[in-house]
Amino acid sequence: MAKRIQFRAHGGPEVLEYVDYEPAAPGPNQVRVANQAIGLNFIDTYYRSGLYAPPALPSGLGAEGAGIVDAVGSEVTRFKVGDRVAYGSGPLGAYSTQHVLPQDNLVHLPDEISFETAAGVMLKGLTVQYLLRQTYELKGGETILFHAAAGGVGSLACQWAKALGVKLIGTVSSKEKAELAKANGAWATIDYSHENVAERVLALTDGKKVPVVYDGVGKDTWLTSLDSVAPRGLVVSFGNASGAVDGVNLGILAAKGSLYVTRPTLATYANNADNLQRMADELFEMIISGKLKVDISQRYSLADAAKAQTELSARRTTGSTVLLP
Repeated sequence: MAKRIQFRAHGGPEVLEYVDYEPAAPGPNQVRVANQAIGLNFIDTYYRSGLYAPPALPSGLGAEGAGIVDAVGSEVTRFKVGDRVAYGSGPLGAYSTQHVLPQDNLVHLPDEISFETAAGVMLKGLTVQYLLRQTYELKGGETILFHAAAGGVGSLACQWAKALGVKLIGTVSSKEKAELAKANGAWATIDYSHENVAERVLALTDGKKVPVVYDGVGKDTWLTSLDSVAPRGLVVSFGNASGAVDGVNLGILAAKGSLYVTRPTLATYANNADNLQRMADELFEMIISGKLKVDISQRYSLADAAKAQTELSARRTTGSTVLLP
């Protein structure tokens, strides 16, 4: 019997249940994957808490993993049983020993990349790919601000920015996380627990501020981001780790310097199989070349998903965390 994590009502980690279930046979354009490793991400807590609505309750959880194809639908052409695959987007249900999903949501996984690495990097790595290579395409030579630089996304962004020749200023919450961000390639760090971020950005850029701020924290850093970006610069708000940004008066963008703001999602960029595979290929090449190292700092059994989410929400994790079936 297969196992999965599910929740019947919204709430804290205590609502997560580890249960037996019968995975469905794949439909015509679907693939069933025997998960070997599963990624843990902040977005998982948004669905559990109710910030994002799942299609129905009870619901599975998680959208990132890697494994081996163990069944394919009648119209599947891109994959066959035995293929190594990875995925970083829905449907919900990755917190399971077997997961059924559309073939267009899967990518081929090179032999050089382990299942744990893939599960720990797909969502975060593809996020960094679209942020740095598409939302605001960095050419090299820029100085940028990236919030939560020691987290899973931030750790990858530090490395990728350095490989591009970009000076990344990363915000962190402790001396230890500052050291981690620096080790990953951050040009400078700002400890927001005792430093004024906007003032430090101004000093680090000789009064110019930055052309782009990447903000995955949300509510707590919104005004700081606006105060750190140069006139006509871009604030990329891509996450809600501290809560959603709401009640925004657009006039503040004028007052802060005719600013631009975008709220991108991975689904909009990886909106078809070709785009997804192309983005993944660039990510995998960065890893294989050694320019990007994936730090799997925490491993939990699938049964301990609630504990893993508790640690993630308390910001007691660094790098990536995986669940092992």
